[in-house]
Amino acid sequence: MRQPAVRLVRLGRVPYAELLGLQDRWLRRLQAEPGTEAPSGTEAGALLLCEPAGPVYTAGLRGGLTPEETARLRALGAEVRVTGRGGLATFHGPGQLLCHPVLDLRRLGLRLRMHVAALEACAVRLCELQGLQGARARSPPYTGVWLGDRKICAIGVRCGRHITSHGLALNCSTDLTWFEHIVPCGLVGTGVTSLSKELQRHVTVDEVMPPFLVAFKEIYKCTLISEDSPN
Repeated sequence: MRQPAVRLVRLGRVPYAELLGLQDRWLRRLQAEPGTEAPSGTEAGALLLCEPAGPVYTAGLRGGLTPEETARLRALGAEVRVTGRGGLATFHGPGQLLCHPVLDLRRLGLRLRMHVAALEACAVRLCELQGLQGARARSPPYTGVWLGDRKICAIGVRCGRHITSHGLALNCSTDLTWFEHIVPCGLVGTGVTSLSKELQRHVTVDEVMPPFLVAFKEIYKCTLISEDSPN
């Protein structure tokens, strides 16, 4: 049986708005296709990968930022956006791997809860491939991947009519001081970390991309087809 295919779109370092724009185009593309179970080997959607070009704070469907907080964060020089993903406020910026799978879950034989667990498993596997042991997923409300009480990967997704958007943000060499201006994901008393901090060396997004793709293919049981043009 052929594995479902997923288009791999690597954007490099781009403004966060560019990622959202491409995500919306893929969403419209998948939503326009017939809503039936797809045969084996059919394309299931796209895997959008990038590194944010600048600092961005995002709020999810549950909010997380008051107008006063939004003004304060913008005064720091960061962009602030309200998104349609689950969860509360978090930070995206340079040194972070953003992974937005825009997928028709039916074509992968997955349900939403399985998709979230698969994203967590990808981040855990990446940590292992980088030689970092002890990373694990935790039960809600501690969604994401953790090393003790330090979050290394945040996860927030949206799903409508079986089609997913948004995804995960994994700290590679992120400037973690940006997280000090919010309560990340609304979780008081927890911290954040990065691959660079834990491994005591500089780890770039480019370095982790190949092992992340290995993990994604293994866990989602799919093939990846490189997309030359993000359009």
